[in-house]
Amino acid sequence: MDPSDLTVFTEPQQGATYARLLAVAQRAESLGFGGFFRSDHYLSMGDGDGRPGPTDAWVTLGGIARETSTIRLGTLVTAATFRLPGPLAISVAQVDEMSSGRVELGIGAGWYEREHEAYGIDFPDLGERFDRYAEQLEVITGLWSTPLGETFDHPGPRYPITGSPALPKPVQDPIPIIIGGGGKRRTPMLAARHASEFNTPFTSLDLFGEQTDRVRAACVEIDRDPASMVFSAALVACVGSDEGELERRASAIGREVGELRQNGVAGTPDEVRDTIGRWREAGAERIHLQVLDLDDLDHLDLILQASA
Repeated sequence: MDPSDLTVFTEPQQGATYARLLAVAQRAESLGFGGFFRSDHYLSMGDGDGRPGPTDAWVTLGGIARETSTIRLGTLVTAATFRLPGPLAISVAQVDEMSSGRVELGIGAGWYEREHEAYGIDFPDLGERFDRYAEQLEVITGLWSTPLGETFDHPGPRYPITGSPALPKPVQDPIPIIIGGGGKRRTPMLAARHASEFNTPFTSLDLFGEQTDRVRAACVEIDRDPASMVFSAALVACVGSDEGELERRASAIGREVGELRQNGVAGTPDEVRDTIGRWREAGAERIHLQVLDLDDLDHLDLILQASA
């Protein structure tokens, strides 16, 4: 798989400073990875304490934008519960300008209730969260696509907007939007209407095929060419030059080698090359490789070698 079709995907809520994230992004760029992505969470998950604490996704990406030059930058994924759509559209457009047009917005409805409780963020039921998410996409894309000199209005019901100058404009027209998940009805249709990329995170090849078929059908339903959609997968990566190194890397992230081989992109270089090939044959045009040990930069070198 071409390196430009692989991204490094990080989970800094588990504990990472800006400096650590920057080091990963710069190493990924120097190696030729196509993108550096980060989650948008405010609380650690699992057994870790999350120290030194979370970093804000869009503040972080703005800084990294000024300290890189070619690698694409984005979120997997920003929670619609975290920010109002107007200010979010401003933030993403600003980082797009700061990066000279390298930003991608992955956005979802939000799901981790505990982090909302920990930081005083409203967490309504799933139906309401999805309704807000859908309306946020209407507002964000509407603001960005409003011609210069014209104003944007949106009647609501949750985010009414009147006479917005719809500024600033992003460099890219349009900024790529990534939508993903396993929802069988609303998610595929929302992707067909708004997304340039549809992502299936941490799933099997069979479920990947089923969900991408739903998205293609939703595209056809609204007279969109399904070929205009990029289909991607997100999978945890753990590669070792031999079994001993593989075991050490799996242990460092608290995972079992057998489970990683079954559910991720894991193993020796030959195994990883075969796994990536199977995903490619199944229709994954891009793979977001979740890298959990942010201090192990040599891992990135081996991942790229294994994917060639």
